[in-house]
Amino acid sequence: MYVLVTARMKTELREQLQGQYPDVTFAFKYPIQEAVPHLPKADVIITYGEDLTNDHIEKAENLKWIMVVSAGLDQMPFEKIVEKDILVTNARGIHTIQMSEYVIGMLLNVYRNIPAYRENQKQHVWDRTIKIEEITGRTMLVVGTGAIGQETARLAKAFNMKTIGVSRTGEFKDHFDKCYKNEEIERLLPEADFVINVLPWTDATESFFTMKHFDLMSEEAVFLNMGRGTTVVEADLIDALKQEKIRHAILDVFEEEPLDENSPLWELNNCTITPHNSAITKNYMPRALAIFKKNMNQFLKGGQPSVNVIDPKRGY
Repeated sequence: MYVLVTARMKTELREQLQGQYPDVTFAFKYPIQEAVPHLPKADVIITYGEDLTNDHIEKAENLKWIMVVSAGLDQMPFEKIVEKDILVTNARGIHTIQMSEYVIGMLLNVYRNIPAYRENQKQHVWDRTIKIEEITGRTMLVVGTGAIGQETARLAKAFNMKTIGVSRTGEFKDHFDKCYKNEEIERLLPEADFVINVLPWTDATESFFTMKHFDLMSEEAVFLNMGRGTTVVEADLIDALKQEKIRHAILDVFEEEPLDENSPLWELNNCTITPHNSAITKNYMPRALAIFKKNMNQFLKGGQPSVNVIDPKRGY
């Protein structure tokens, strides 16, 4: 068994894999250019998902399974994967803690006006008139009620928030007071203090949020996007912020990444930017590899990996 790893991985994690599976050959090759000569031998590829192309899949003539150590799959060459009938699994569920904490932390950052205090500290200014507010008792609308959305709602309940979920099916999920289908979102937006977007990229979610949605939000609403940048029409969001249609935007993802240095978003005082790292902590890769190991144990016994299996025709 030959496992090709194109994801960057710490030495201690590499050694753990090699120690746990002594009869498996692991080739750690990063970036993807170093991995290309090894593709024909690979039975399994461990990847972040954004480095593989149709050409790579074509060259991997023995490939049976791709483990994507992230949840996002929007850059995967699914057409060729379907053609070659390759199994795909991902790391769905490992981001729940980091990303739900990101939401609460960033909302507190806005409501407690932390940037103003930091600036005053730099200037040695003592000013007790800075306005601060409470997030307790507010209404949170979470768009995307998967594992991350549910954990976000659970933490919101610690602040006695009303939690509303929106998803494709509208199926009720834990920690939400009520859940609705995507097409019902327009009537829900006006009551939300916080709109949290956790949508993945699919054909159905591309450009999901437009000016129409920002117009419907309260002028005091905070919009947070940690799903995918392509689910928001960025030009509409920029206009909404410039016109102060909403209070603030917290953005971890963008239509194009890295965010262009000339983007108007950098200069907007009512926008907070982070570089698509809301899920990146030291626990990220160990959690992803725990899923890989469960599937690998099944695979080595001649079975089919069963944890987080992806439908490549749907892309999730």
